[in-house]
Amino acid sequence: MAQLLVVGGGLAGCEAAWQLAERGHRVSLLEMRPAQRTPAHGSDRLAELVCTNSLKSEELSNAHGLLKAEMRALGSVVLRAADAARLPAGTALAVDRDLFSANMTDLVTGHANIRVERREMTTLPEGPAIVATGPLTSDALSESIAELLGDDGLAFYDAIAPIVSHDSIDLGIAFFASRYGKGAGEDYLNCPLNREEYAAFLAALRAADSYPGHEWENIPYFEGCLPVEAMAARGEDTLRFGPMKPVGLSDPRTGREAYAVVQLRREDRAGRMWNLVGFQTRLRTAEQRRVLRMIPGLAEAEFLRYGSIHRNTYLNFPGCLSAWGAPASRPDLIFAGQLTGVEGYTESSASGILAGINLDRMVRGQAPVVPPATTMLGGLCRYLRQASPSAFQPMNSNFGLLDGLDREIRDRTGRRELIARRALLSLEAWLREQGIEPIGQPLQPAGAAGAAILPMSGLPR
Repeated sequence: MAQLLVVGGGLAGCEAAWQLAERGHRVSLLEMRPAQRTPAHGSDRLAELVCTNSLKSEELSNAHGLLKAEMRALGSVVLRAADAARLPAGTALAVDRDLFSANMTDLVTGHANIRVERREMTTLPEGPAIVATGPLTSDALSESIAELLGDDGLAFYDAIAPIVSHDSIDLGIAFFASRYGKGAGEDYLNCPLNREEYAAFLAALRAADSYPGHEWENIPYFEGCLPVEAMAARGEDTLRFGPMKPVGLSDPRTGREAYAVVQLRREDRAGRMWNLVGFQTRLRTAEQRRVLRMIPGLAEAEFLRYGSIHRNTYLNFPGCLSAWGAPASRPDLIFAGQLTGVEGYTESSASGILAGINLDRMVRGQAPVVPPATTMLGGLCRYLRQASPSAFQPMNSNFGLLDGLDREIRDRTGRRELIARRALLSLEAWLREQGIEPIGQPLQPAGAAGAAILPMSGLPR
């Protein structure tokens, strides 16, 4: 088997190295700590969790739970370590973060086919490799990536607006229109506010609790990309002359411009996800739900992604990379993890699993593949590839990424469970069609009530 290189000892890098090692390859896993520190990490262990200790829900009716079920079917080492470090957390998978990273370090360094090297990679490797260096990629390697991908290939912080599900928008209030009738008629949805509604919304926004962020991710905001709460603090009309300006939009119910308007932009071609234009924010998630549901038309909004602003090095995936995460000039150099524009622990881990599978295929002379978009991992891949390069932002797993069912089911939980079961059947069929052997057996989570993952062979067809 080949000698292969994985750069980055985080969640994605460890998953990629594990997949390759389990398939018989000798792997060098490069981790720059402790030789080169980061401002976020506190230890030298692999896969250290620097934010929350929760890997979120394990229920199949939850997008994160579905993604975990897919990862278990693919032999995730992250979930193996997490199960052994589990803390009581209902249907969520929460871990003792120190025990988790210790488990990961023991598993990876103990694998006979993996050699962990503690040194910084300052330039991109020349041979077949996976780069999964995460949101705190070193300056030297970032420069090397920028040289390969060009000026528009690399971003250094997120300014993310919330995304809501189309099914949760009240179309009796929100209306389709582009400013002054320009563009396609269904490119934007508009939520109109009168003077009183705007005043109440502004007061709630000003009083809402914001996430302070870490010292290492404090960033100077660009004037064109301020948090919505920062704009609200500047004056009564700042938002009305900014992202909430009503000009050029006539409310069909009145025939006149509203006092203010919140615009929602289509986030995917099918129109399942809608982005609140200009509403990047550092409000806590509970505050986002409370305040943004005050917007007329969004009283029952289902949030598929919450807004955020934080330091994060990530690539312009749709503009620079192939479906499997490689530049056109270097098809055997696969990027993985948060660097590719996926958000979250499990999303990064799943990306690493797929990168490992594909590098194994490539060195064996087989074509790289991605799962079908009926799976959560495949839906993430489709988003990364088909998003607009000029407006690309990182994405977490959510049911808006997946195709809907061929029949209407009003019960949201029941609908999602059916979509999840379809996803697992699709993954099973895809693995069989591509001749991909999952490593080991799908693992059963231990302990969380209601979190049992059904075996794929037992699902209704």
